[in-house]
Amino acid sequence: MIYMFCADGLEEVEALATLDVMRRGGLDVKTVGLSGGTAKGPHDIEFKVDMTADEFFADGKDAEAVVLPGGLGGTNALANSKKVCDYLLKTYENGGFLCAICAAPSVLGKTGVLKGKKATVYPGFEDKLTGATVTGEKVVRDGKIITAKGMGCAVEFGLEIISALKGKSTADKVGKSIMFYL
Repeated sequence: MIYMFCADGLEEVEALATLDVMRRGGLDVKTVGLSGGTAKGPHDIEFKVDMTADEFFADGKDAEAVVLPGGLGGTNALANSKKVCDYLLKTYENGGFLCAICAAPSVLGKTGVLKGKKATVYPGFEDKLTGATVTGEKVVRDGKIITAKGMGCAVEFGLEIISALKGKSTADKVGKSIMFYL
C-alpha cells in the first residue's frame, strides 16, 4: 500500500495530479489527512481524504511507499508531526520508498534520510536537504528516494513513482495514455 499524507496548506495540484497518475498506473494509494477528513490548499480547493491520521496511526500500517505533496503550509505541518517523521524513518528502514515534491523534500532532509543521496526541491529550500547533493533537476530518483521540484513536475513525479514500483513500461503506458508523451 502507498500512503499520501495530506495536510492543510498542501499544494493541491501536487497532491491530486500525483494521486491520479499513480492510480491510473494501478498503484493502491490511500490519502491520509493530518487535519481530519479533508485537506485544503491555499487556493481554496478542498478534497476528501481516505482516512484521518488518527485512523491511520491507530492501525500501525506498513507502506510500500509514502508520498508527501508540497505547499508551504502542508510541508510545515508534515515536518512538525513527530508521528509523520517517525513513520517516514520506519518506512525507509523497512525498504519502502519515500517520495516528496516541491518544499516537502525538506521533511526528508529533516529526518536525515537524504544523507549521501541526490535530490531536488523547490528553489529556496536547498539548504533544508541536509546531507543531499541537490541536482536542480525536475525529478530525481536515488535508490528508494524520489523527489520533484514543484507543481509543474507533478505528472512526471507520479510517473517516476509508477516506474519505481511497477516498471518503466507501465509508466510509459500511463504517460502515453494521458498525452504526457506525444
